[in-house]
Amino acid sequence: MRLHTSLKVAAAVAATALLASACSSGGSGDGDGDSTPSAHTTPTDPAQKVDLTYWTWAPGMDEVVKAWNTEHPNIHVTVNKQDGGDPAVTKLLTAIKAGSGAPDVMQAEYQKIPTLVAADALADITGDVSADLKSKFDGGSWQSVTLGGDTVYAIPQDAGPMEFYYRADIFEKYGLKVPTTWDEYAQVATELHQKDPKAYLGTFSANDAGWFTGLTQQAGASWWGIDGDAWSVAIDSDATQKVASYWGKLVQQGVIDNKPMYTPAWNKGLNDGTQVGWVSAIWAPGVLEGNAASTKGKWKMAKLPQWNAGDDVTGNWGGSATAVTSQSKNKAYATEFAEWLNTSPEAAKLLVTESGLYPAALESQKSALSDPPAFFSNQTDFYTLASQIAGTVSPFTYGPNVNVAYSSYNDEFGKATKAKTEQAFGDAVTAMQKTTLDDLKKSGYNVKE
Repeated sequence: MRLHTSLKVAAAVAATALLASACSSGGSGDGDGDSTPSAHTTPTDPAQKVDLTYWTWAPGMDEVVKAWNTEHPNIHVTVNKQDGGDPAVTKLLTAIKAGSGAPDVMQAEYQKIPTLVAADALADITGDVSADLKSKFDGGSWQSVTLGGDTVYAIPQDAGPMEFYYRADIFEKYGLKVPTTWDEYAQVATELHQKDPKAYLGTFSANDAGWFTGLTQQAGASWWGIDGDAWSVAIDSDATQKVASYWGKLVQQGVIDNKPMYTPAWNKGLNDGTQVGWVSAIWAPGVLEGNAASTKGKWKMAKLPQWNAGDDVTGNWGGSATAVTSQSKNKAYATEFAEWLNTSPEAAKLLVTESGLYPAALESQKSALSDPPAFFSNQTDFYTLASQIAGTVSPFTYGPNVNVAYSSYNDEFGKATKAKTEQAFGDAVTAMQKTTLDDLKKSGYNVKE
């Protein structure tokens, strides 16, 4: 049976439930029995002990959870390491359908949350979180865990605000200006390539759908929407087409590379100075250090170029949240742990030092991060600037078939980068729209054209 069952998704209008016309996938509601205590409590009986299981793929999480277990001896959390991405989702959905085997708490990528909500795999924890929890996160991260409504399905854990990275030494060599708008980015890309035909300010990668999604998010796109009891798809929006046309034109002109990221050729460019810039996210220093260690101290980070001068907005590339599953028998305790994990100063420092995550909580970004990454020791204000950028993430709603949209991106933009025409890039977006919309209908969701 398909997993498109009762969708406990809050719409723009509070308390509106989404329903899909398909068979039930099983699951056990919100898992909140009458005996479950309210949030932020501990068992009053010293002999009583609550055991929680936490599925996560983040490194070093054992050390983070050890601090919780020390402080909360009666609420013990056991870390169970999982593969990230689709394998983790598939494993959870299998457990939910079977009615057993699901953890109490799970790390979930933002784009996977609608799929898990649609399958009744996540608990509604709205009544168990602190009243001021929303104020601790940027609007984009919060929308990702509430799907644009009032129901809280998870607590943001780490964020991936997008930024622009560039070789400061090469910029200085050629007298290039750090672009603050996308028009300026195109001008600098052209100027750089004219001065060194082997050098590019960046590349358009046809195998990184999350990258492209984040760029459209910055432009104001939101690929899915919820209207009453129906999903809508707006991939083929003016905002997305604007982004596709922009990059398609640069590729067509030959002033931007169109090789995929994370390939030997791309890594070589990072090392030899022919890849002079990278539109990336907050986690980029780790990638640069791993792939181009000899260029340490030569890079700098800046805000993402804006579509209009004076704007201050970015998108997300990556990030995850902590969710309580619908099968947890201790929802309130699980929520208490999830909130501690993602908002307490102690956990924030451990998430940074042990897990290498960039906290989604705005205060944690300031308190847990001060010194710049070692690779960016030449930019002392790295995390101060990063925190400012993280607070400007534009809201974006994911849908229940992100995997289909992302797969279509790989297929359609793979063709477009071979064609190297602006028109082909626009056509790729249109094809993605049709594929994603058709899949929603075929899967039995109520869809608004």
